[in-house]
Amino acid sequence: MSHAAVAPLDLPDPRVVPSTDVVIYDGHCKFCRKQVERLKFFDRGGRLSFVSLHDPWVSETYPDLSHERLMEELVVVDQAGVRRGGAAAFRYLTRRLPTLWWLAPVMHIPLSLPVWSWCYRFIARQRYRWGRLDQDCDGGTCHIHFR
Repeated sequence: MSHAAVAPLDLPDPRVVPSTDVVIYDGHCKFCRKQVERLKFFDRGGRLSFVSLHDPWVSETYPDLSHERLMEELVVVDQAGVRRGGAAAFRYLTRRLPTLWWLAPVMHIPLSLPVWSWCYRFIARQRYRWGRLDQDCDGGTCHIHFR
């Protein structure tokens, strides 16, 4: 299956619902897609919209976010334009989504962000081992995840 054949998820799109925080994720990664489906489930108030980092709209709208960074971590852009990536993004979402508030006290333990960031990076590096949608890593497209 090629990148172009990746089926879209039924997620709110920031071009349709612009008054939301935008979650930018790897739409070619099975693991990432599952996680954003979970986020949508937890977003009972419609506070989030979602877009794959592979959508040309992302580079046009957020030229400061490099493809390399977006391949390494999920990024949330809030309504004020603040960009948060990886564990910091998830930490933000525990305050933003009422259904995740129960995680906020743990995620916000003083000085814990470096630990959460290490855990996030470890999982992110393994995500393609758990399956790419196209399973085509020829040409080194997956090398960033197998360091």
